[in-house]
Amino acid sequence: MTIPWHLVSLAFAVCLVVAAPGFRRVYYFVSLCYAGAIAAQSLVFALLFSNTISGWVTLQLVLLLAYGVRLGAFLAIRERNPAYAAELARAERRTADLKLWHRIAIWLGVSLLFTLLFLPALLTLSLQAEGVWPVSVPLGVMIMVAGLWVESLADWQKYRYKAEHPSHYCDVGLYRTVRCPNYFGEMLFWFGVWFSGLSAYGSGWAWALSLLGLVYIEALMTAAAAGLERKQDERYGDRADYQDYVRSVPILFPWVPLYSLRKLLVRFR
Repeated sequence: MTIPWHLVSLAFAVCLVVAAPGFRRVYYFVSLCYAGAIAAQSLVFALLFSNTISGWVTLQLVLLLAYGVRLGAFLAIRERNPAYAAELARAERRTADLKLWHRIAIWLGVSLLFTLLFLPALLTLSLQAEGVWPVSVPLGVMIMVAGLWVESLADWQKYRYKAEHPSHYCDVGLYRTVRCPNYFGEMLFWFGVWFSGLSAYGSGWAWALSLLGLVYIEALMTAAAAGLERKQDERYGDRADYQDYVRSVPILFPWVPLYSLRKLLVRFR
């Protein structure tokens, strides 16, 4: 099917509104505004397609809403945690001197990204509204469920562990299998969203824009994992137990023997 540009424009407008609080605190653009934009799009289009949405497509939208609500709640709770205050303060200092035009560019950029991430769901909603069953949705939804479960459990395990052991890296639960299970879960979730829309990509634009959103978020999560690796190396690098941990537990993908993203990225420079 062709892209319903009027609906894409509406989705972009919703994201612009929800992302506006980022002008107050820049890091909101990629945290609370991110979660809010996904949840808001889910609600808006659930209402618009209320007469035609059903079955697996409904579950797809519910999962996107759950993703946004869960992430937003987690970020809001974490922001009130005194142990996280220093990191937030550093983020504010890094962005305090950003010019207005720079903030506007970030606002437009993240709003576009949030729109592209939601695009596969918008296309499956539109396809179902035309009376066509989007056959790729069931498997995509199953992948989304797996990703959401991994990310949610990983966030909860790390939050609980760091509350009790603030000066130690988290190496319990899912973190025994992979060092960044939360990022892996998010990558898996968005791959599931993209996969669910496969049967609705009826034009070159649909393929290009949906892939652009997927590639960007996957690259962003990979960069985030590399950044976390750098921070942990700086903080724990002189500890023998940490060195044993990073040599034996993969950085991002479970059971894939990739132990350092920083070293990998250096090779490609």
